[in-house]
Amino acid sequence: MHYGIQLPIQSQSTLYAEPWEAAAGPDDLRALARAADRAGFAYIAACDHVAVPRRLASAMSTVWYDPVATLAHLAAATERVRLLSHVAVVGLRHPLITAKQYATVDHLSGGRLILGVGAGHVEEEFTALGVDFAHRGAVLDECVDALRAALGPEEFPEHHGKLYDFEGLGQLPRPAQEHVPLWVGGSSPAAVRRAAVKGDGWLPQGDPRDRLPQQIARIRQLREQAGREGPYTIGAIAEPLYIGAPSWHVGRRTLTGSPDELAESLRAYRAMGVDQLQVRFRARGRDELIDQMTAFGAEVAPHL
Repeated sequence: MHYGIQLPIQSQSTLYAEPWEAAAGPDDLRALARAADRAGFAYIAACDHVAVPRRLASAMSTVWYDPVATLAHLAAATERVRLLSHVAVVGLRHPLITAKQYATVDHLSGGRLILGVGAGHVEEEFTALGVDFAHRGAVLDECVDALRAALGPEEFPEHHGKLYDFEGLGQLPRPAQEHVPLWVGGSSPAAVRRAAVKGDGWLPQGDPRDRLPQQIARIRQLREQAGREGPYTIGAIAEPLYIGAPSWHVGRRTLTGSPDELAESLRAYRAMGVDQLQVRFRARGRDELIDQMTAFGAEVAPHL
């Protein structure tokens, strides 16, 4: 079971951001990306919001780094870790723009991109950009099809749909990968169906452990019904972690304990059929977080 991390700092929702992140910046972000690279993390991830309305700013904050710029920057600071958009709200942009941006990231990074996509949830964001919020699911469905073409091997990709229509327009450089993995995010019935039928993997939206088995079974059923075969990556987001015995309050949901104890708990995800686990650590600063990530890679991950 692989493990990855959504990096702190680049998005600072009150649901998960630590107080120290508010004063952190690019140096800290690069240090954490390098720590993930050294510790064997499969990917580092960045989120996507163009603009956050006032009504949501107190909860979501307005700190959301652009994922394309962030992942491209961190590609130059790392060597092997993959670069995941978790998730790109691709319906906010024309697929040819998205393809140009992410194909360039893949090319510059030597083929390390994983494109995670989602429908989005902030209506004002869609309205300001002139995109139909009410039908964002249908927009995403066609975006995925268009991106399959635009991120494929052809210099002149072709797509003919209801919303987007293009051919005879060349885009170089092409992605370094022959096939860019496309993971679909979300846990609603529509999102799960989209992930199963259109994606190469599923990025759940924080489903608790007791809900994951039925979601995974549904994805397998839908893929079988649609005749979808080939590699597929089931993801999960673990509870917050703290390796060792914390001397401060880390929250009641946080899993704490020895590396062996944590590994035993996390192996339950693998038993459910999870292929990649996204982890997040409680920490009071960059150094403590790097220590936690390093310990996870050295002492917990080998037992997963």
